[in-house]
Amino acid sequence: MSHNAKTAMRNSEGRLYDLIAQRLLPDTNKTEIDQRIWDLFGEEWCVMMTDLAGFSRRVAEYGIIHFLQTIYESERLLLPVIEQHEGFLLKTDGDSFLVIFRKPQKALQCAMVMQKVLVPYNQAKLEQERVHLCVGLGFGKILRVGNTEVFGAEVNAACKLGEDVANQGETLVTGAFQQACVDFAGATYQKLEHAPAGANAAYKVIFS
Repeated sequence: MSHNAKTAMRNSEGRLYDLIAQRLLPDTNKTEIDQRIWDLFGEEWCVMMTDLAGFSRRVAEYGIIHFLQTIYESERLLLPVIEQHEGFLLKTDGDSFLVIFRKPQKALQCAMVMQKVLVPYNQAKLEQERVHLCVGLGFGKILRVGNTEVFGAEVNAACKLGEDVANQGETLVTGAFQQACVDFAGATYQKLEHAPAGANAAYKVIFS
């Protein structure tokens, strides 16, 4: 991270934490402070959380070098796709990517291409070397703080869908995301029985 980016991050965090500290004071107007926080940091974004299915089990079975190899391959294959679809990679955490997009359609197209890129790759690999991608997508007003942090109901829902709910090869989306991409060519939606906290509904995307 550049010096300017680090400074911006510190400034953003500092302003947010100052407002939160004010919010904790007795007799403070929390509604007014909340509005100031949303005015400063509130932005509309699509949030993508990716995860690799079966990753922890395979690391336990095949060791740390296998862990590093899988991470390397997933980044080599998928990060260029994210960049091509105008995504911003905020952070990586082990086998997960947290990415934001301005346009939900770009995010869905990106997810579709990512899944398709892995099909021929996996066909040529042994099972323990395959990259099985899970994707969760949300869309709406979130708090973006600096260049690496995002907070909000759609962030939480996308993370839950991508990391905990999706099976290998699946792309799951929130109801808000589905509404934004309801006319997306090449995709249909299958409603899930349960939605994560913070989302009014959730769907599995069926790519044609």
